[in-house]
Amino acid sequence: MSTDDPLFALGVGVPYETVLGVHAPSLAPSLTAMPALTPGIGPALGALPGTPSMPFEPSVVLAAMIKMAGDAFGLEPLTPTPGPAPGVSSGEVPVAMLTAQPSDGSRDRSDDALNSVLAAFVDVLRFPLVQLDERVEFDPLFEAEGAEENGLDGRGSPRASHGLTLDARAVRREFPILEERVHGRRLVWLDNAATTQKPRAVIDRLSRYYERENSNIHRAAHTLAARATDAYEGARETTRRFLGASAVDEIIFVRGATEGINLVAQTYGRCHVGQGDEIVITWLEHHANIVPWQMLCQEKGARLRVAPVDDRGQIILEEYEKLLNPRTKLVSLTQVSNALGTITPAKEMVAMAHRHGARVLVDGAQSVSHRATNVQDLDADFFVFSGHKVFAPAGIGAVYGKREVLEQMPPWQGGGNMIADVTFERTRYQPPPARFEAGTGSIGDAAGLGAALDWLMRLGLPNVERYEHELLTYATRRLSELNRVKIIGTAPDKAGVVSFVVAGVRTEDVSAALDKEGIAVRSGHHCAQPILRRLGLEATVRASFAPYNVCEDIDALVEAVSRL
Repeated sequence: MSTDDPLFALGVGVPYETVLGVHAPSLAPSLTAMPALTPGIGPALGALPGTPSMPFEPSVVLAAMIKMAGDAFGLEPLTPTPGPAPGVSSGEVPVAMLTAQPSDGSRDRSDDALNSVLAAFVDVLRFPLVQLDERVEFDPLFEAEGAEENGLDGRGSPRASHGLTLDARAVRREFPILEERVHGRRLVWLDNAATTQKPRAVIDRLSRYYERENSNIHRAAHTLAARATDAYEGARETTRRFLGASAVDEIIFVRGATEGINLVAQTYGRCHVGQGDEIVITWLEHHANIVPWQMLCQEKGARLRVAPVDDRGQIILEEYEKLLNPRTKLVSLTQVSNALGTITPAKEMVAMAHRHGARVLVDGAQSVSHRATNVQDLDADFFVFSGHKVFAPAGIGAVYGKREVLEQMPPWQGGGNMIADVTFERTRYQPPPARFEAGTGSIGDAAGLGAALDWLMRLGLPNVERYEHELLTYATRRLSELNRVKIIGTAPDKAGVVSFVVAGVRTEDVSAALDKEGIAVRSGHHCAQPILRRLGLEATVRASFAPYNVCEDIDALVEAVSRL
């Protein structure tokens, strides 16, 4: 199968709207625009990626596949038989219910062949993608009271634009921990900015690694070493694809974004920052993007300068640009504020810094789970993120660095794996990325990271971004209706984070009261004390969203806060 084929594209995570054209006013134009399958569809199906272990509900993707197959065989459009089969919920279309009739009313063996193909489609496409609200009925995961009045679709999820919405209930079923009960209540996980939960695909990948592949990598010829090496380097390729990097040797595995920033500070920074030079950051930064640069400036006699923000939590671009000058050696900025959810104009800020000859690091820890990232389009010299904030295990993350920059940087740590040759007189180092990966890495966690990124790319980050934006809009409106609640950080461009305070109630008391009702939020300074102090606070309560959250989660939060 050609990599240009739509079926292949769907299997490797190209955004589904790119293939289906969801911005069309109806589904029909996008279906007719897709090339019809040929009678050789059987071999083509054999070339599709392995079946994801995901629950399936009828989706726009399946509708397109059925239409294409029907066109190829000259049959009338296929429709599910009304009503569920025994043992099948009303939201499922079992294979036996998909039947085809040729336009002349006759049947022959080719009809049975087509139905076999459709059965394969159903098996291949078991993944919770986007649903066409008006065309498929589902059993709701949660019944949302006043759904129509609240702007919901009647199933606990906000209506998305163009009549499409990510099916959060199907996504939820992929996360076993969401079945947990806390203090006798269902778990409402709204602490995603601190860490995300893990889907079954990631849990199973970790189990498979330790059950069938566990070995050290690169340095042995036996079978398990080869399997482990494939898992590790396969995850590197997945990370490259996820970030849009040009080559796998631009991806360095680290423990997380904090270690990634320290790596850049201790390698590029030590080599290129000197007495009187300047490093620019912003008021929005996490402590992990402040402290390493303070330490470097103290060591080198350099100056740390900070771009200001306004009262809504937005970077003041004109003031940021005034800080840039020939002494600016490095700029380091967040793409999304972990404390406020503000989305920064990172691409514009990178371009400004480059005009002054500075290198730029972008902290993507809070952005990669919410919106698509292409580091080549962003043009950052470095980009860092943590796996545990993007549905992967803790203890793994990645640094992207432009190849020409990495090749000029010395190693940070010394040990095995990063060397080409060692004598007592000298050591020759491996080229990047091995130069920066001393010792045994988190091999199983890297495999888990690859599985998480594959999972998220199949779900489609544009779908996630749209859905979470509507969750954020709904949460902002509901919380704003409470007289004693003040939302902190009101930039117009935000990711799925809402910080707030409740008049007369300490933030730790708010989070403790919510925990008694099974609702997990974060309270405190969120490792971002400077930005909260800039806004006159020491702490906030923070609720943060993921694609498995539904509006009933927000309703539970609002109702619990209203009772404080």
